[in-house]
Amino acid sequence: MLDDRPPGVYRPTHASGVRLVGTADAGAFRFALLYSYPDRFWELVGRQTYRRSVETADSVHLMALVWDPDTGVVLPEVGLTAEIRRDGELVAREAVYAMLSQRLGFHYGDNFALPGDGEYTVDISVGGLQIRRTGSFAGRFGDPATVSIPFSYSSDERDAIPFRRPDDAGTSGALSPADIEGVPAVRPPDAVPGRHLGQRATGDARLDAYVLTDEAATRRGATGDEAYLALVSRTPHSGLLLPAMGLETRVERDGTTRFEGTLSRTMDPELGYHYGTPIPYLGSRDTVTVRVLTPPQVARHEGYETAFVEMPPVSWTG
Repeated sequence: MLDDRPPGVYRPTHASGVRLVGTADAGAFRFALLYSYPDRFWELVGRQTYRRSVETADSVHLMALVWDPDTGVVLPEVGLTAEIRRDGELVAREAVYAMLSQRLGFHYGDNFALPGDGEYTVDISVGGLQIRRTGSFAGRFGDPATVSIPFSYSSDERDAIPFRRPDDAGTSGALSPADIEGVPAVRPPDAVPGRHLGQRATGDARLDAYVLTDEAATRRGATGDEAYLALVSRTPHSGLLLPAMGLETRVERDGTTRFEGTLSRTMDPELGYHYGTPIPYLGSRDTVTVRVLTPPQVARHEGYETAFVEMPPVSWTG
């Protein structure tokens, strides 16, 4: 680990490949199970980070993703647990961390110790999506689901996963995300409906603000002459999704507050995972200010652990 880590996104000291174990469907969800070498990461609680080091007995870093098979939209905040069995005997059962890495972006992951090479079964369970859902996602993804994926583990196969140490560790930048066939990229949609107010940077994150009106706003909870404000948060360099933030917004005109409230974490088939709320219809004299109450409450692999913590307010004009 670097002695003097930069206060933002940086290229980490090592880059490893990711191997797909398998995918399976259950309920409204599609699951993927992946693994790589055991790796340190930092848990974030509020704005305080806690390093989780690799233990001697750790064999793999197991990872899971969950998404909507119809749209390919990845679903954070489903509450994921993993249970590993060998010959019917329980090896491990853990509530798995929601986390970020430069190679995979948002995922669920943790280090696990396996008692040796052999055949395992990994049961992945989700409690269901509890955040707001709009559009065709309304009423979906709320029920729990479990899949069982067989995992044939070999330390030799693990050690064959590509691993390298970049010469430019510690410099500003990020590793290229892994391209895994059959597993969607964890990025906001390329085309987002609505008027784009622009992008702002805060705490090394990039926030894009969009305003939706008329039927597009109504479908997302706006009434009367209201518009709908959608904030999409992503990493620099790779544009990966940044979930689990607490945001509030204020709309002002000529020094008078027209609206003040929180932005709800929301899943939408067109907007993807975003932070949204109905607001008064925006005019050219209106200013929209967003304040970060809590930074992304996800664990981070090296290169992201010092970023997305202290995040000053940002503003747009209508």
